[in-house]
Amino acid sequence: MYHCSSCGCSYAESATAPWRCSCGHALDFAGTPTPPATPPELDRDAGLWAFEELLAVDRRVTLGEGWTPLVEAPDREAEYKLDWLFPTGSFKDRGATATISHALELGVSRVVEDSSGNAGAAIATYAARAGIDAEIFVPASAKPGKLRAIERTGATVRKIEGSRQEVTDACIEAVERDDSWYASHAWNPAFFEGTATMACEIAAQRGWTAPDVLVTPLGHGTLFLGAYRGFSRLKDAGWIETLPRLYGSQAAGSAPIAAARRGSDGTAGDNTLADGIQIREPARREQILAAIEHTGGDAVAVGADRTEQVYDRLHRQGLYTEPTCAVAPAGLDLLRARGEIESGEDVVVALTGSGLKT
Repeated sequence: MYHCSSCGCSYAESATAPWRCSCGHALDFAGTPTPPATPPELDRDAGLWAFEELLAVDRRVTLGEGWTPLVEAPDREAEYKLDWLFPTGSFKDRGATATISHALELGVSRVVEDSSGNAGAAIATYAARAGIDAEIFVPASAKPGKLRAIERTGATVRKIEGSRQEVTDACIEAVERDDSWYASHAWNPAFFEGTATMACEIAAQRGWTAPDVLVTPLGHGTLFLGAYRGFSRLKDAGWIETLPRLYGSQAAGSAPIAAARRGSDGTAGDNTLADGIQIREPARREQILAAIEHTGGDAVAVGADRTEQVYDRLHRQGLYTEPTCAVAPAGLDLLRARGEIESGEDVVVALTGSGLKT
């Protein structure tokens, strides 16, 4: 069943179920499997699907994605989770493998998605692998490398002039007009089942301990909320003892969560360099704020100049990411300067997209 945590409505899982609740809020799965009391022996060859028993989706299509490296951050007293090392070059493959697996389970033959590039490439790739048609709505200004990755799968690409929100609006109009299955990385609950596995991997790679702090880029909150759900399930199962504090790093000028937490003074400016998180109306805004509150974390906004400086430094350290990734370590620097993250705390920072796309 799909369930709305806002109004309590439920819907049967089917290819024709609504993509959001009648009250306008996002839907989630009504429940998740009950894991064993202790972590099992994991099959690393299964990729992120080694954690299938923690997920509300069954594996039906995979490219071996998952188990990205966790490495020391050379100059930050932290660790980097290299979540760009996926078949399509971004962490969005976590959500795509779960979303397209769910589509197959429901008998869906065509999916529609809107994206600035990475999610569209991931959905198009896994749809191609599954033999499902895909239509991807993208900004006309999207990076050429990301557009080529989508086009080469055989997916239909719809280039929309205007803002990122106008791309979403055009996609939703098509979904509702054609009664299509919306494989949205922001709305579809299956996507978050996939991104929850990042938390599972981090805990497993650290001997079933959670870090004190996790910092991720934050747009729609796809990875942020997935990590929150993953760590929460591990704690509920007794596999880890504590939840990390979760911090989201946003782009100045497109930082609604940071503004809700801190007011608009610290979020003004413009940071189009971080093109992957230009989201001013996140679909799961209240869920993101609740996760921040529950874990004792926060959200910050990072400007373009600081993003570019950190981006260049990442490359000089052999970490070939796309610019959006740089807001996470830049956010860590800002949080440390404010005293919110102290020296000696155990910190993991997610790096989420490949520089080969830019």
